[in-house]
This record gives sequence, structure tokens and C-alpha cells, in this order.
Amino acid sequence: MRIGELAQVTGVTPRALRHYEAAGLIASLRADNGYREYDERAAVRVRNIRYLIDAGLTLADVQCFTSCLDGDIAAARPSPEGLRIARERLGIIDARIAAQTEARDRLASLLAAVD
Repeated sequence: MRIGELAQVTGVTPRALRHYEAAGLIASLRADNGYREYDERAAVRVRNIRYLIDAGLTLADVQCFTSCLDGDIAAARPSPEGLRIARERLGIIDARIAAQTEARDRLASLLAAVD
């Protein structure tokens, strides 16, 4: 399937697919006309990449999971390295939430003092 077809069946933009390919997470062959050609397994890989990104991991984090991107990643037991990365990312997200909550509370206090 070509990049547009893969984008349509996975709900990911062609630009994101090129980005995933540049990161080494998916692969394509080039047709004689230069178009990218993906096999059917690419759709599974892309959906798994999106699953991990939607869970809060970065594309760099996803690199750790390349060996299991072809299967049912949601049902697979993560490796110790995968768990370490997920815990680190959760800590980063929690810190960001705390910082944003603190900023929101300061702003709310300033606005309350004006009203």
C-alpha cells in the first residue's frame, strides 16, 4: 500500500508516517516511480506506535519497543526497560502537571485579587 492508503487506514498523516520511517520505526520499499510501498504489517506497527504515543511516550521512548510493534502491544507484558521508560515518562508528566497547576493557582489568585 502507498503512503496515502496507510495514512487513511491508520488515521495518521503522511507526514507522521515519513517521520516514523525516518526514526526507523516503520520501513517501506520504493516503487519504480519512487513512491513508498508499505506491506500490511506496517498498519499494525503504526497503530502500536500511536498507542504508545497516545499513552504519553515520546517517539524516542517508542524506540525501546520496536521488537514488539508487530504484535498486540496492549496485551504484551512490557520489558523491564519498557517499564523503566514508562515510569520515567510518568514522572515527567506528573511534574509538568504540578507546574501547570501551580501556575494556574497563581493566576487564579491574581485574578481573584482584582475582582
